[in-house]
Amino acid sequence: MFRVLLVRHASFGGVNRVLAGRGGGVHLDDHGRGQADVLAAALAAEPLLAVCSSPRERAVETAAPIAARHGLEVQVDAAFDEIDFGDWTGRSIDSLANDATWRAFNTARSTTRVPGGERMPGVQARAVAGVLALRERHGGGSIVVVSHCDVVRSILAFALGM
Repeated sequence: MFRVLLVRHASFGGVNRVLAGRGGGVHLDDHGRGQADVLAAALAAEPLLAVCSSPRERAVETAAPIAARHGLEVQVDAAFDEIDFGDWTGRSIDSLANDATWRAFNTARSTTRVPGGERMPGVQARAVAGVLALRERHGGGSIVVVSHCDVVRSILAFALGM
């Protein structure tokens, strides 16, 4: 049986304050590094075939201790990259509060395009294709995929037939 353990990256300094998106240089903070270590310890007994990650630094840094505990290398895969938040990348959440498109996005993500960015159906298509490719590559067994909240939600929605 093929199992995918979906993990949202650990904490970084701007969580719930800044829309980091695909902006570079966003690393885990001390709390996030601790979260990643705790998760790695919790998964230590899990027989993993692979540990895959979004290319974003915060995701790779979350995946690294899990992979290290299993003697694996982190496999970076763009299929699990953060949603492209386009014009919103790097903006504070507070600065978006009065933006009608931001409000629409948070009400109906599947039908609202991020200005200069992606729509959720595209995110879901690439992320699910990534999971299916991993199943083809690794067959039965368990893998970990470290990604981002919306990407994880999109994979779960697909798996649940939503």
